[in-house]
Amino acid sequence: MTPQRHAILTYLYQTNSHPTADEIYKSLEGRFPNMSVATVYNNLRVFKEANLIQELSFGDNSSRFEANLTKHYHIICRKCNHIEDFSYPCITDIEKLAEEKTGFIIDSHCVEVYGLCQDCQKLAIVE
Repeated sequence: MTPQRHAILTYLYQTNSHPTADEIYKSLEGRFPNMSVATVYNNLRVFKEANLIQELSFGDNSSRFEANLTKHYHIICRKCNHIEDFSYPCITDIEKLAEEKTGFIIDSHCVEVYGLCQDCQKLAIVE
């Protein structure tokens, strides 16, 4: 494992921020001045294929990454795009119903909850 690869993976295990590849690059470029954005993307692909991380898409045209592989959901601020994890019992009843209604074999689902984070709520009160 290269030092860059180790640093990228460590960064993902130590953050809860769901960073983009560019954000990871910017966070590590001071420690690895010769590292390129392509290196970050290539390593993220390797980690994803090895099931060490997951790639998330929230409709903002940029992939985000996280090392939290436990079953959980995400809440996203509509104003600042801040993302937080939250746990809730897995809603497997919906998967079972979808299988019964459609004949599909369901292997996963995605739930995204949107709203205003506490910081944006405070700003809205001030404005």
